[in-house]
Amino acid sequence: MFLPATREELAARGWEQCEVILVSGDAYTDTPFDGVAVIGKVLTAAGYRVGVVAQPGLLGPEDITRLGLPKLFWGISAGCVDSLVANRTALGKPRREDDFTPGGRNDRRPDRASIVYANLIRRHAGSRRPIVLGGIEASLRRLAHYDFWEDRVRRSLLLDAKADALVYGQGERAVLALAERLASGRSFHDLPGLCVVRKEPPAGALELPSFEAIAKDTSAFELAHHLFAANAEGPAARQLCQGHGDRWVVHNPPAAPLAREELDAVHELGFEREAHPSQVGKVRALDTVRFSLLSHRGCYGGCSFCAIAVHQGRTVISRSRESLLREAAALTEHPRFRGIITDVGGPTANMYGFDCPAKQASGPCAERQCLGAAPCPALPIDHAPLRSLLRALTKVPGVRQVFVASGVRHDLVLADERQGPAYLADLVRNHVGGQLKLAPEHCSPAVLGLMNKPPWERLVEFRRRYQDEVRRQGVEKHLSYYLIAAHPGCTLYHMTALAEAAQRDLHLRPEQVQIFTPTPGTLATVMYHTGRDPRGNVLFVERSVSGRAAQRAVLSPSNVGEFVPRSARLIVPQDRRHRTPRKRSAKRNGRRRANLGLVFSRLVR
Repeated sequence: MFLPATREELAARGWEQCEVILVSGDAYTDTPFDGVAVIGKVLTAAGYRVGVVAQPGLLGPEDITRLGLPKLFWGISAGCVDSLVANRTALGKPRREDDFTPGGRNDRRPDRASIVYANLIRRHAGSRRPIVLGGIEASLRRLAHYDFWEDRVRRSLLLDAKADALVYGQGERAVLALAERLASGRSFHDLPGLCVVRKEPPAGALELPSFEAIAKDTSAFELAHHLFAANAEGPAARQLCQGHGDRWVVHNPPAAPLAREELDAVHELGFEREAHPSQVGKVRALDTVRFSLLSHRGCYGGCSFCAIAVHQGRTVISRSRESLLREAAALTEHPRFRGIITDVGGPTANMYGFDCPAKQASGPCAERQCLGAAPCPALPIDHAPLRSLLRALTKVPGVRQVFVASGVRHDLVLADERQGPAYLADLVRNHVGGQLKLAPEHCSPAVLGLMNKPPWERLVEFRRRYQDEVRRQGVEKHLSYYLIAAHPGCTLYHMTALAEAAQRDLHLRPEQVQIFTPTPGTLATVMYHTGRDPRGNVLFVERSVSGRAAQRAVLSPSNVGEFVPRSARLIVPQDRRHRTPRKRSAKRNGRRRANLGLVFSRLVR
C-alpha cells in the first residue's frame, strides 16, 4: 500500500492529520530503494501516521500544505542524489533530463533542495513543528564542508536550512527514536545518528576546528576531516562539536547499524514497486530497481571519491537468504513481473555474506582499509554464500532469470582462490546479460593510490580469466569499464597513458568516462580543495572547466566538442581560423570529433 500523498487518501484512511510528513526532491516511488519510502514504511509499521509530499511546487502553499501540518515533525530529503549533482553535470551545465522526475524533464527539483524546502515550510506552514533533514545531501553536508559549486567552504546544512535536527547515515533507527521522543514530549538532542545545534559545546565532546578556521586554513580543513572520518562509524566513535560563530553544531555518535533481522524486516514491508498514481509521467529510475533485490548495505571499498562509505559506512550488513527468497517470491506476484530479476547486489555486487570479525566487534579499523591496493588479510573473502543465494533465487517458482547488474569488485574475485573461479563461471553462465560492469577507474599507480583502488594489473588478469571463461562456455559476453578523469593528482599525461593502456590491454576506446565531481565528506574532495594528498604532499589538481573536459576528451573523443572551441587555436592553422565553416553531415562531424581527439592525445604526449 502506498503512503498517502493526497488529502483524498488521508480521508480514505480516516486520518485527520499526519504525525509525520516527508518532503522529497524526487518523485515518490514505493520501492525499498527510495529512502523516503523506506523511512515512511518503517514509521508506519511502528504505528505512526505518515504522508509524503513529493517535489512540491515552490510558488505557493498548495503543494507543501496539501496534507496539512504534521503532529510531530517535517522530514526533508533532497532525494536519492545530492540536488546539485542531480541538477548539474561535472562541468556545471544544467542537466535537461532526470530519471527521478515523472516525465523525465529536470524541472521539479531546486538546487540546494534541503534549504529550499525548509524555507518553503516556514513560509507557508510556520515553525510550529520541528524540521528534520535527512538523505544523502544532508548526510554529506552535516558539518562545515567544501562546496564545489561555489568553490568555498560552507556552513553545516543544519544552520543554512535553519532546521531543528539532521539525521545522518542510514536513518531508520534514529528516526524511530526521534519520533518516540517527540511523541512523549522528551528532548531528542542526545540521540545517536543526529546532528543538532546548541549554544554551548557538550562536555566531553571532541572539538573540531571551527567553520571560521577551516574556511581560512586548509590545514585546519584537513584536520577537521581526519577527526570526522575517525569518528563517523563504529561503537568507539565519539561525540563531535564544531563552532559556527556563537553556536555549535553537535554531531552525536552514529546510530548502530541495523541487525540482519531488522534489515530483513525493512525489505519485507510490502512495497508497491510503482510510482504513486497521483504523479503524471514515467519515472525512468523505476526501470532499474523495480525488480531488483538489495542483498546488503555498506561497502568495504572506501574509494576516496565515493560517498557510500561516508553515508552507508564500511560495515557490510547482509540480508538473510530466507528473506531474499521471500522477497523474490513476492516479486512474482507483481502484475508487471515477467520472470526476470534485474539485479541482486548492493553498492557492490559481490560483498554479500562475509565480514571481518574484528570489525563486527569494534568497528572499522582506523589504521587501514579493508580494500585498496590489496584486500586486508583479515577479511574472510568467500563467494560461497552469494553463489548459493543466486542458485536458490533461480529456483523460485515464476523466476526465469537472475541477473547481476551491480558492479563487481574484480579484486575480490581474484583474491578468493577457493570460490572466485566458480563464482566467475556462474556469472558468465547464468547472471550476465550482455556485459559485466567493472570500475577500474584508472591505470596510473599514482592516481590509483590516491583513489584507493587496486592496481591495473589486477584488472588485466581478471579480463584474461573472464575471456577464458567466455570462450570455454561458447557464449558472447563482454565487460564494461567505468573510468574517471580529472581526479586530484591526475594530469593530461596520466589520461593519455590511460587511453593507451585501454587500447593495449582492453582493446577498446572507452566511452563511459566520468569527470570527477567533488562531493562533501569524501577524501578526494579534501585533496581537491587543499591541493595536498593525505601525507601532505602537493598535488596537481585540474580545476578549470576546459582542463577537466580535455582530460575526458583524451579518453573519449565523442566529448571533444566540450573543449575544442577553447583550444581550437592549438590545432587550427592561423589562416583558416576566421573562415566560415562549411556545413558537414552528421557522419562527417562524428569523424571530425574523433580525429580531433586523436590529434589532441598526440599533442599532450
